Formats: sequence, structure tokens, C-alpha cells
Amino acid sequence: MTLNRETVLRIFRESEALLEGHFILTSGLHSDKYFQCARVFQYPWHAETLSRGIADHFRNEAIDVVVSPAVGGIVFGQEVARLLGVRSIFTERVDGKMTFRRGFDLKPGEQALVAEDVTTTGGSVKEVMEAIRGKEAEIVSVTAVVDRSGGKVDFDVPYFSLFRMDVKTFQPSACPLCQAGSVPVKPGSRGLK
Repeated sequence: MTLNRETVLRIFRESEALLEGHFILTSGLHSDKYFQCARVFQYPWHAETLSRGIADHFRNEAIDVVVSPAVGGIVFGQEVARLLGVRSIFTERVDGKMTFRRGFDLKPGEQALVAEDVTTTGGSVKEVMEAIRGKEAEIVSVTAVVDRSGGKVDFDVPYFSLFRMDVKTFQPSACPLCQAGSVPVKPGSRGLK
């Protein structure tokens, strides 16, 4: 299967993972579209297809570990790591700060690939990067299945996504959906189910 923009979008639509409505994103911004990657990754064959596209891109890089933010990036990070033949760990928020728990650790100088399912502002990824640098490990690159920033996110390291979509986002105070009387929902890992 050729993994191009149309193929990725088709997988999301078939999995009913591209939601339309009124959503509160992890960043706090509002949007009329939401990528629910968990719906894609419930199908192992889709998880493997999308993750293989990422793993193939990084096949010739020196990567020791894939690090993902919980909860959204865990399955994706695990699958990318499996395909690269390296270990996979994740960070979790403890008192509002991304932290390594469950015995996960990095050695100074280890080469890490940060893997997130969807990036909008890059806030969670930057927190993961801070946790990695706190362990004196090196960040090779950041990767995501979906870049919904329209290419505007900057991590100061190379960044690769399978799919880029410029999705409009709004500050809550200026959201036309709110102004029209719509009530937003928060479907992400820190919101409603």
C-alpha cells in the first residue's frame, strides 16, 4: 500500500477517526475538527501501516528509544519502536509535569525519537522533550501521525509527520462556534470519553 496523504486520510475516515463538530483541544483551543487516533489504532493493521510509514522514514537514523506522551502516543510509539527494533517508553503527567514513571529511564547520550499521535501547538511534545533533556539524552527527531498545525509547529529538531492538515483553531473567547451557541466537547485523553 502506498502511504500518501490520500491513503492516510482514507484510513482516518474508514476508522471514523476524523470527527467533525465543536471540540476543545488539549491546548485549550477550539476547533470544528478532531483527530481521534485511538479509533485508528484500535485496528492493529492500521496501526502497523501508519507506524511503518514513520519507521521507514527513520530506518537509517541512530535511534535507541522511542518516547511518547501518555496516553495518546503510547500505542503509536510502541508500534514505531517495534518496527525499528528499539525499546519504547512513555511519559505521564505528575502534578502537571511530564515525568518518567513505572521504572522508565534514559541514560545520558541515548538517542530518542519523540512520537506523538497528533500535534497542534506541540505543547505536550515540548514537555516530553524537556523530560528527555533532563535525563541528558539526545533527541534525534520528533514525529507524528498528524500535524494539524499546518506546518507551523517548531521543535528545534527535525520533525516528520505522515499527514499535514491545516485545521482552523480558535481561542475560546473568539470561537465562532461558541458564538453561534454550540457547546464544545473535550474528547481527548484529558477530556470526555
